[in-house]
Amino acid sequence: MGRIKTQMIKRLTFQLIKRHKDEFKEGFEDNKPIVAKFLSRTNKKIRNTTAGYVTRLMKAKEELYI
Repeated sequence: MGRIKTQMIKRLTFQLIKRHKDEFKEGFEDNKPIVAKFLSRTNKKIRNTTAGYVTRLMKAKEELYI
């Protein structure tokens, strides 16, 4: 069983991907500063959780196109 993402994390992530899809990559360390740039008023835990979910969705998107 994995960790369940809250609605707030999912909402933030989908909004970020919808607006800035071209800037995100497939690596967590690459996505962390990008998420921090757009979510300037959040704490570290929310930033990291959002960056991890963005990474997961970007990897899943790439696998669909293969």
